[in-house]
Amino acid sequence: MNNLIPPAADKISRDVSTAIAEDLGSGDLTSKLIKIEKSVHTKIISREPAILCGTGWVTEVFKQLNLDIKVNFLKKDGDLIKSNEPICNITGPARGILTGERVGLNFLQTLSGVATKTNKYVNEIAGTKAKIYDTRKTIPGLRYALKYSVSTGGGYNHRMGLFDGILIKENHIAAAGGITSALEQSSQAHGDCSIQIEVENFNQLEEVLVAGGDFILLDNFSVSDLKKCVSMCAGKAILEASGGITFNNVRKVAQTGVDRISIGSLTKDIVAIDFSMTTIE
Repeated sequence: MNNLIPPAADKISRDVSTAIAEDLGSGDLTSKLIKIEKSVHTKIISREPAILCGTGWVTEVFKQLNLDIKVNFLKKDGDLIKSNEPICNITGPARGILTGERVGLNFLQTLSGVATKTNKYVNEIAGTKAKIYDTRKTIPGLRYALKYSVSTGGGYNHRMGLFDGILIKENHIAAAGGITSALEQSSQAHGDCSIQIEVENFNQLEEVLVAGGDFILLDNFSVSDLKKCVSMCAGKAILEASGGITFNNVRKVAQTGVDRISIGSLTKDIVAIDFSMTTIE
């Protein structure tokens, strides 16, 4: 698994403050039924096996709501958790805990869902040289959190955004005057950063190789065509397969010899993990 480096504290704080404001609005009407001096002890459990992710976001939720709330996670991000296994104890003012319950669980179920799905893909291609990568297909506002979740599940991050790497796609190629021209212009302007180019057929692949491209995205190639691409490149370029990749065919894709497999569904087709908070008297 990758060395986990959570997003900076200010990014977690921003995610959480936005989510709390969205849910809380002008105030929690239901929690006002509870006496202000009432304290509770609660625990969070998962109703299903999962890779845990999002502990920092949960802790920040209750920190922002009331500094007297104490959050103690029994598991850490990246741990495999079992069904009905306690993973966190929370104690403190009842109003604050109940106000933060849904926001905290929303982060936990979403981020753990991404980590768990990623981990299934990673395990499915074990023994091949390929690595699983994410894309920029993320929920607006949660990119750092979702990409951290992919890392937590054992996957790898593609560029964070448009600012930290070049990916020359079909429309860029057309606007730049062709593959060779696009590569030359990118190298002249940003030769110090990663430059990847997308190809859709063998002719384009050959042109990229002649032009000296060494980082190539193979878009929607069949398994048999991916094998041919690997043979054509003969180790001269990093090859990334993308498009039409599912859990059912990812191992076959990995066995073609590509270096990377990028899967947009990791962070856009999210199946939440079922977490629950229970009060202990």
